[in-house]
Amino acid sequence: ELQQKVEETELLKMELQMLETERVRLSLVEEKLMDVLQLLQQLRDLNISKRALGKILLSTLESCRDPQPGKAHLFEVLDTLYHELTACELFQSQSLEKAQSRQSLSNPLVISC
Repeated sequence: ELQQKVEETELLKMELQMLETERVRLSLVEEKLMDVLQLLQQLRDLNISKRALGKILLSTLESCRDPQPGKAHLFEVLDTLYHELTACELFQSQSLEKAQSRQSLSNPLVISC
């Protein structure tokens, strides 16, 4: 009876460890999904065309067609989509405009009237 309790305890420990691993994985997926949704919201605010957004999505799906071994496919797709979205030209032009406006504001030779 004691041996049976020890075995049950070991099984429960293994199950708990598997649940904790799954919880961490889901937490990472949730975090990446939130990042992607924030980028999509920003792109919507920048009036990205549906065609451009469709191209980004198709490019992501194309690059993730064959899952890489040892990597969660869902996380891989979200991570690739995140990188595709951050590489979007609208974000690049927006950051360039911000840098230029900061530079013009910090120029000591500019005199405002």
